[in-house]
Amino acid sequence: MELTIEQALQQGVTAHKKGKLQEAESLYRAILQSQPLHPDANHNLGVLAVSVNKADAALLLLKTALEANPKIEQFWLSYIDALIKEKQFEVAKKVIQKGKQQGVDAEGLSSLKAQLSSKTQQTNSIILSSFEQKIVSLLEHYQAKRYGDAEKLALSLTQEFPKHQLGWKVLGAVLKQTGRISDSLVAVQKSLQLMPQDAEAHSNLGATLQELGRLEEAEESYTKAIALKPDYVEAHSNLGNTLKELGRLDEAEVILRQAIALKSDYAEAHGNLGNTLKGLGRLDEAEASYTKAIALKPDFAEAHNNLGIMLTELGRLEEAEASYTQAIALKPDFAKAHSDLGNALRELGRLDEAEASYTQAIALKPNFGEAKHMLAALTGRTTATAPRDYVEVLFDNYAAKFESSLVDSLEYKIPKVIAEMIRKDSKFGLLGSIMDLGCGTGLFGMEIKQFCEHLEGIDLSGKMLDKAKGKNVYNKLIKQDIVDYLSNATLNFDYFIATDVFIYVGDLSDLFRLIKSRNKTGGKLAFSTEDCGADDFFLEQSGRYSHSKKYIEGLCEKFDYKLRHFETQALRKDKNKYISGGLYLLDF
Repeated sequence: MELTIEQALQQGVTAHKKGKLQEAESLYRAILQSQPLHPDANHNLGVLAVSVNKADAALLLLKTALEANPKIEQFWLSYIDALIKEKQFEVAKKVIQKGKQQGVDAEGLSSLKAQLSSKTQQTNSIILSSFEQKIVSLLEHYQAKRYGDAEKLALSLTQEFPKHQLGWKVLGAVLKQTGRISDSLVAVQKSLQLMPQDAEAHSNLGATLQELGRLEEAEESYTKAIALKPDYVEAHSNLGNTLKELGRLDEAEVILRQAIALKSDYAEAHGNLGNTLKGLGRLDEAEASYTKAIALKPDFAEAHNNLGIMLTELGRLEEAEASYTQAIALKPDFAKAHSDLGNALRELGRLDEAEASYTQAIALKPNFGEAKHMLAALTGRTTATAPRDYVEVLFDNYAAKFESSLVDSLEYKIPKVIAEMIRKDSKFGLLGSIMDLGCGTGLFGMEIKQFCEHLEGIDLSGKMLDKAKGKNVYNKLIKQDIVDYLSNATLNFDYFIATDVFIYVGDLSDLFRLIKSRNKTGGKLAFSTEDCGADDFFLEQSGRYSHSKKYIEGLCEKFDYKLRHFETQALRKDKNKYISGGLYLLDF
C-alpha cells in the first residue's frame, strides 16, 4: 500500500528515534523524491547527517528546510548548530542575528552562541521529546478514530506550536470527520498556509471545499495538488468525482481513467468511474466498474450501494436488494443504503419492509429529507410539499439522462402540448414574456422560444440548469426555490408555465397567491397535474403529488383566477402504463 507523505514522515521519525538511521534516511529521501522542498524531510535528514558527524552534508538540507518554512524555530536552531559544528562562525553569527529579528527564541539562540554542548545537542535533537510524543499520540488517536482525544491534542499542539503544520492538518481532518465541515476549513487553510508546497494539504482543502459544495474551488485545489505531485492518485480520483458533480462527465471520465492508469488497484477510482459512466448512460460499463471496485475492496460499502442504485434503475430489483443488504451489513449506520433499500422494497411491493427501512434511515439521520418524504408517501400521510433537498438531489442525479429517459423511453410530450395550447389561445403573434417555473433541462423553452419576446427559467437543480443553459434559449436562468423566488423577485410576466412541476408540490396555495398578488399585471398560468382520485391533493406512493380538478377550481375561486381551458392528457409512461393528468390554462 502506497504511503502518504505524512505516513512516510511519521515512520521516518519513529525509525529515527529508535536509532534505525538507514530506514529513517530511506523514508526521508523517498519524501524528497516526491517533494524536494519538503521542510520536515529536509530538516530531519539534515539532523540525521549531523548525528553521524556529517554536518557538512547537513548544511544544504537544513538551509533548504529553513528557507521553505522560516516560521519553525527548530529549523533555525538546527541550521545554526550545524554551522557552528562546521566552524562557519561568521555565517552562524549572521543567521543568529537574522533569527533574532524573526523572533526566534532568544534562550535557544544564546545556548547555541555559547556552545553549551550538552544542552545544545538535546535542544537540537530531531524533535523535542515532548513534541514528538504528542505527535505520535495524535496520529494514534486519529487512526484509531478516537476523534475526541485527537481533537483535544490537535488543539493543544496548534496552541503550543502554532507554526507547525501537522497539528493544523490533523485538526482539520478531525473536524471534517465529525461533520464540522465549515470549522475544518479554517484549520485546513492554516495547514496549507504553513506549507504551500504540500500536495496533500491542497488535496485536503479540495475535499473540504467539495463537501461544502464549493465545487469550482475544489477543482482548483485538486488541480494544484496534482501539479505538485503528478502521480497523486487520490487527488486524480477526487478531481474526477468533483468534475462529475459539476456535470462535466466526459472530463471526469478522462481524469478517473488517469487515476486508474496510475494505480490500477485503487478501488475508489473504479467506484467513481462507475458513477460517472452511470451518469453518461453507459450502464454496462458502469456495472463493470462497480464490480471491479468491489472485487478490489470487498468491504467498499458505497460501491455496493451505488451498484444497487443502478440495478434498481434497470429494474433488477432482487439483485439491487442484495447489494443494498451487503452495504448495510458492512456499514450498519449507512442511512442512504437503508433508504435506497426501502425504494427497492417498495418497488417489489414489500411495503412493510420498505417502511422499516425508511424508518431506520431516519433514525440514523433525522433530517434525511428523501427518507421522510418516501415514508410519508408509503404510509398515506400527505405532506404540503416535497423537501427541497430531496428534489434538488433527485434532479441533480437525473440531469445527465433526463431527456433520453423521459422523452425517449417514457414518451413525455407535455412541454410541446402546453406550448401548442397557449399558442392557440393567444390572439397575438408573440406571447410576450414567459417565466418557466421548474424549467429543468429546458424542454419547454425549446418549444416556445421562437414565439415569445422574453423567456426566463427557474429550477432547484443546478445540473438541470446547466443542461438548459446549453440550449441557449433562455434570457435568464435562476437557481432558487420557486416559492422563495415568487416571494422576493420583481414579477412582470405575461405567462407562468409549470410542466410536471406541481407533482413535487402538494399545496399550491402559496404559488397561486404569489403569482396573482405580486405580478405587476394580469397574465396567464398554464400547468400540468397528475390525476387525483380524491377531492384534494394527495401524496402518492411514487413520492409524487396528484391534484384533483375540484382542488384546482377551489384555488381559482379563492385567488380569483378564471379557468380558461382544461383537458385530460396522458402525461408519460410509468411501469409501461400511461399516467393520466390534467392540463390547465388560467387567467388572472
